Amino acid sequence: MKTTNDLITKVTPTQYNPKDYKSVNSVRWCPGCGDHAVLNCIQRAMAELKLVPEDTVMVSGIGCSSRLTYYMETYGIHSIHGRALPIATGVKVANPNLNVWVATGDGDSLAIGGNHFIHTIRRNVDLTLVLFNNKIYGLTKGQYSPTSERGFVSKSAPYGTVENPFRPAELCLGARGNFFARAIDVDMKNQTEILVAAGKHKGTSVVEVLQNCVIFNHGIHNKYTDRAWKDENTILLKNGEKMIFGAEKNKGIVLDGWNLKAIIIGEEGYTIDDVLVHDTSSSDNVLHLKLALMGTDEDDMPVALGVIRDVETLTYEIEQAKQIEKVQASTPKRTLEEFLLSSTNVWEVK
Repeated sequence: MKTTNDLITKVTPTQYNPKDYKSVNSVRWCPGCGDHAVLNCIQRAMAELKLVPEDTVMVSGIGCSSRLTYYMETYGIHSIHGRALPIATGVKVANPNLNVWVATGDGDSLAIGGNHFIHTIRRNVDLTLVLFNNKIYGLTKGQYSPTSERGFVSKSAPYGTVENPFRPAELCLGARGNFFARAIDVDMKNQTEILVAAGKHKGTSVVEVLQNCVIFNHGIHNKYTDRAWKDENTILLKNGEKMIFGAEKNKGIVLDGWNLKAIIIGEEGYTIDDVLVHDTSSSDNVLHLKLALMGTDEDDMPVALGVIRDVETLTYEIEQAKQIEKVQASTPKRTLEEFLLSSTNVWEVK
């Protein structure tokens, strides 16, 4: 006999709101922390992508950003330090139909998780990786991280670090990454658009978010976030559009030999025709890397925001599924008796 529950048909909404992805748990980050904005943008992006919450998994490692799983009305795995990506890979391989997102920090994914970071990108597993980069270990109270600048003074480097920092874009593209984007935590409109693009990409999508830690590294990204000079120090790249920036939109990026150069349009003989047009799908990852590294070495270039690279190719979980299917089709199915009990590779225990 059928019960009432048996007669209920699941109806999947055609529209979602950000609140559909908000859990009932109270958000426990410091007031003013950039993590609040990133959480909000992820929920907005998922609503725009119309991701079914019960078909979505948020995986995280350890760190302030990794608490994000508790604040999402999706499935979630709060894993261990640096291990979010292999766990996310396992989830995606086990069920390629799931939407898999990863929330991680610069300490979580680029220190103990650095090996998993580059190999997940190399394999091109279809997942969206949101990298919160505040250049500090916040949860453990202010030690320098793999992205802290040389000379940075912290509790674990009271006289300044003597190490060169990792640059996430360099690692991503060096590992043959096919999607890299950069956003600012407080620029929620563009951050949401970038996360939507990342969610649509088939393959590993890396979104570096320049995020502010108000307690241990406050103002670390002020050069790019302060409204007084943000327009002069950043450039929002958009596919198919000229690389123009500046408060008066009178500056552009041009090629100067093998290098990129910031110019004022109309000066030094440069015209609007000399300004480069951004192509996210170009096979030239060298140009994408040059764009991604602008402004990272105090080189008087604006830092690039937006989707820098978006190239689709084969994904790990799909190719693995095809391989399994092919092997199974070419191998006759055998019973347990045929496979083991009647084979020559047996022995008797007495």
